[in-house]
Amino acid sequence: MDAKERIIEQRIAKRRKNALIMRTLIAVMIVLITVFVGILIYTGVTSGSFARAWEDFVHVMTGTDVPGPEADPNVPVVSPVEGADSGMTAASSAEEEITQILAEAAHLAAQYEYTEAIALLKSGPGYNTNPQLQNAVASFQAQKDACIAFPVDQIPHVFFHTLVKDTAKAFDGDANEAGYNQVMTTITEFNSIISQMYEKGYVMVSLHDMCEVREDGTVARKEIRLPEGKIPFVLSQDDVSYYHYMVGDGFAQKLIVDENGKVKNTYLEDDGSISVGNYDMVPLIDAFVEEHPDFAYHGHKGVIALTGYEGVLGYRTDEVYKTRQEDRLTAYQRAFLEANPDFDWEAEVAGAKEVAEAMKAEGWEFASHTWGHINPVAYGYDATVKDTQRWLENVASVVGDTDILIFAFGADINDWTPYTQENEFFRYLKEQGFSIYCNVDGSQKYWVQFGSDYMRQGRRNLDGYRMYYNPQMLEDLFDVEQAWDAARPTPVPEM
Repeated sequence: MDAKERIIEQRIAKRRKNALIMRTLIAVMIVLITVFVGILIYTGVTSGSFARAWEDFVHVMTGTDVPGPEADPNVPVVSPVEGADSGMTAASSAEEEITQILAEAAHLAAQYEYTEAIALLKSGPGYNTNPQLQNAVASFQAQKDACIAFPVDQIPHVFFHTLVKDTAKAFDGDANEAGYNQVMTTITEFNSIISQMYEKGYVMVSLHDMCEVREDGTVARKEIRLPEGKIPFVLSQDDVSYYHYMVGDGFAQKLIVDENGKVKNTYLEDDGSISVGNYDMVPLIDAFVEEHPDFAYHGHKGVIALTGYEGVLGYRTDEVYKTRQEDRLTAYQRAFLEANPDFDWEAEVAGAKEVAEAMKAEGWEFASHTWGHINPVAYGYDATVKDTQRWLENVASVVGDTDILIFAFGADINDWTPYTQENEFFRYLKEQGFSIYCNVDGSQKYWVQFGSDYMRQGRRNLDGYRMYYNPQMLEDLFDVEQAWDAARPTPVPEM
């Protein structure tokens, strides 16, 4: 049983327990009212006999003699009408519980979790006699039966880099403008792309919806079933580290968990103040899914591919910020530490861990993008081993383990032919726990390869370069002309 199944079972068990308690309370209340009314009828309901009826009722229920309401005016009189109100309150609570269950089930079904939605409904109070719950089950069962399997080897994977919040700062003519123009996407463009893809029927799925990585290391295809017209796709984002070189260029600072428990970005304003909002992909997608839950299959969102050399998620978590090893510090890192003499590495790591856990709870996953943003083959085997160990020690220790490796520079450890154990890079990376590999191939709508012990997928870059030079290659996803941000300088520099 996986974690999701355990959560669903726990939720159902809790509801069954609450429903049993509620039904028991109602039954007890009915018994009490019946006894009291019976005594009233037996003694005769008159103003003079009411006190005697109350005294008899208490005596019957407790076996003791207590003063009636006339003997002690400070004791409140509990009348049959008040008892009836209690029964009505209990009934109202049961109705509220049913309403809540229907709402939760509808949300599950909107994210194509029909089995879980049906199980939740059947756990509702009085399901066998409640037409609301039964009709909802019938509806969701019909929706589930109408779903069709989508070929997992035809699923596209799109990715972005850090989004540009302030185009005036990113495209200001300095030495970094060309790179931003080529590989970055603006928030305006991103919002349009996501909205257009949603309208076309695209639905975010996880790489782990596509394949199962078994305990013995083997990898098997899985089945994704969606309503007709829906198209699964994988979403990822590279380098969510908010590097030092980006400071002052119109990008977010970091990701945080706000007072409402939501993941947001901070942004340094011109006056030195810090604003909090949806300034990059993670909070933007979170907000979009809140409005459009059917955009996230089983609640799954994107994959965040992290390097580690300047920390993660905007936090300076790499060991060099703690050790301050002089021969490893870059000019950017040295300047940062000098500007922040009270820097607390342990607190920084704790902050990053809090964000990572909140993201995972919202359906996000993490992947290695290599510690130093390297091309393994170009760097060599020994350098790749060293880099991988640094990622495991400095990044996995913060965001948790992962079996996904998203290569930097769109690189790979082989050509299009399958991986084998003869490939020393694959052999080593597989030993370190990586079973899902992603490169970059914008020339095709999708590219997926399965081996007995891995899955491999090509990604499509949705950035300035691709939109400017190859808009026709993106027509299946969105209309570039509609998405294009007029603040982007043209021509986009060639690579």
